[in-house]
Amino acid sequence: MNKLVLALAAGAFALSAPLTPAIASVETEEARTAALDAAELARQDMIATFGDKQLKPGQYLWDADAPASGPVRVVISLADQMAYLYRGGTLVAVSTISSGKSGNDTPTGIFPILAKKPIYHSRKYDNAPMPFMQQIDEYGIALHAGMNPGYPASHGCVRLPAKFAAKLYGVTELGSEVLIAS
Repeated sequence: MNKLVLALAAGAFALSAPLTPAIASVETEEARTAALDAAELARQDMIATFGDKQLKPGQYLWDADAPASGPVRVVISLADQMAYLYRGGTLVAVSTISSGKSGNDTPTGIFPILAKKPIYHSRKYDNAPMPFMQQIDEYGIALHAGMNPGYPASHGCVRLPAKFAAKLYGVTELGSEVLIAS
């Protein structure tokens, strides 16, 4: 078993070995373009699935009739401050987010979920709570429940409304794909 797997199994978040290609984050121009394309499609899918609704900060929509099986994929649009959840090719949910503020920008590209903890506290930022934490890179950037003012306000993480974060946590797995578009 390599050091990365051991570190994740032990719940450690400071990786002691480089990521393997199978689970490495991709922050290439091609990955960023793929994430942008996914975000554009997600905007269209949101209208087709939920209508032309405008969510206020802290709101989300979840289609209770959507498929309960298939691979899970999360698409984040930093420009729209929105998250989109897919199962297979079907949009299941949408939510407002709060991403990294200027100087603490949320990275863009394609990322796997590397670690999950229902209760976690930041090691970097004054032990700040990060409920339903889903880590996507080796530096501690994660999806988690947190203040959702409707604009970028985090230290780089993607903050989600608490109820949405809990539901999302329940359907993702380690390795689930997260696409983040600027």
